Amino acid sequence: MNRTFLFIIFILIFSACQQVSEKAKTQTSENDFSFVFMTDIHITEKRNATEGLLQAIDTINSLAPDFVLTGGDNIMDALGQTYGRSDSLYTLFTQTTKKLNMPMYSTMGNHEVFGLYEKSGVDPSHEEYGKKMYEDRITQRYYSFDHKNWHFVVLDGVGFTEDRRYYGHVDEEQLEWLKNDLAKNGKERPVAVSIHIPLLSIGQQIMNDPTAPLSQGAVVTNAHDVIKILEQYNTKLVLQGHLHFLEDIYYNGIHYITGGAVSAQWWQGPRFGMEEGFLKIDVSGDDFQWKYVDFGWNIESSKN
Repeated sequence: MNRTFLFIIFILIFSACQQVSEKAKTQTSENDFSFVFMTDIHITEKRNATEGLLQAIDTINSLAPDFVLTGGDNIMDALGQTYGRSDSLYTLFTQTTKKLNMPMYSTMGNHEVFGLYEKSGVDPSHEEYGKKMYEDRITQRYYSFDHKNWHFVVLDGVGFTEDRRYYGHVDEEQLEWLKNDLAKNGKERPVAVSIHIPLLSIGQQIMNDPTAPLSQGAVVTNAHDVIKILEQYNTKLVLQGHLHFLEDIYYNGIHYITGGAVSAQWWQGPRFGMEEGFLKIDVSGDDFQWKYVDFGWNIESSKN
């Protein structure tokens, strides 16, 4: 075998390896993307909250993620408000978020529930009582969507008691839907979940006392039922809100990240040292990295 022949074989092998490598790089880059998770916005015409959200939106637009996912409590409150007040807050939210330069998906929070508290003066017979107003104005209370090679699941973690209070709960209808949805997605494709009230959290231990129990309104009470389903698939990430607290719990291969709050202390400054902000999540293949983005809101500007 002469040197020329060996050289030709080497070139052919080298060329083939390069093609495989370039193809792998192309496939990886095609599946790379970023998105923003912004939770607990609590928009209101008071406290300069609208201006604060617009500042957050300007920052998000400059980062140019593929899409935005909200984590619930998009409006200040509909639980104990009149129809007119709740309607105006929903309108303010939808009009303000039109400034986003990318698609937005939303998650339902407890403060989106219309007229649940008796002090609202709303009768349960009202056509938009409970979650109907949210579904009419924003989106379905639970659903899924795909982006590149990832599957996203949005859950409604808000239950009602007979005495018209809320608590953390994923109903049986959703659990069955979740099983079917993830079965269709398969066991290979990465999954990310958004839910307002956390499935897992150490928030109360940090914010209150190391032995403080979690209340039924602070965590999903049947979280184990949900987690057992999620653990059967390639679930990588659960995004949570509600607590206005930032944490990342890694358990059985899943990151449970409570995403702080766009409004921090309800537009009145930092909460437990966390400034107003949101998560930017960068996805590469089956993996991701996240960071908390402080969009520079100044408490002084909220005094009016």
